[in-house]
Amino acid sequence: QVQLVESGGGLVQTGDSLRLSCAVSGRSFSTYTMGWFRQAAGKERELVARITWSGGRTYYADAVKGRFTISRDNAKNTVALQMNSLKPEDTAVYYCAAVNNPYPGSSWSWYDYWGQGTQVTVSS
Repeated sequence: QVQLVESGGGLVQTGDSLRLSCAVSGRSFSTYTMGWFRQAAGKERELVARITWSGGRTYYADAVKGRFTISRDNAKNTVALQMNSLKPEDTAVYYCAAVNNPYPGSSWSWYDYWGQGTQVTVSS
């Protein structure tokens, strides 16, 4: 069993930065692909960024490319999402997710474990 707990959300202004963290407990964290998703009000949950178990391969949604950076520390069982140059359209609940698959698809349905989510609100 894998448990995920996010932290770091909050209310910021356009152009500000936030760093989200996800603490992972359970076995074999280092073998899991980790993803950050977000879900805005009235919209589907979408993949924001993904990182393989080794950290050697990352993926970013076009909307966040160049602004967000995903990273992981397998020794500390954590994964982070550094968000810079935030925009109002980044406002959403952000979720950390894990899957024991090195090549998951982009849909949330690929992921087996989820955190409770953390709210990010960017004011204009």
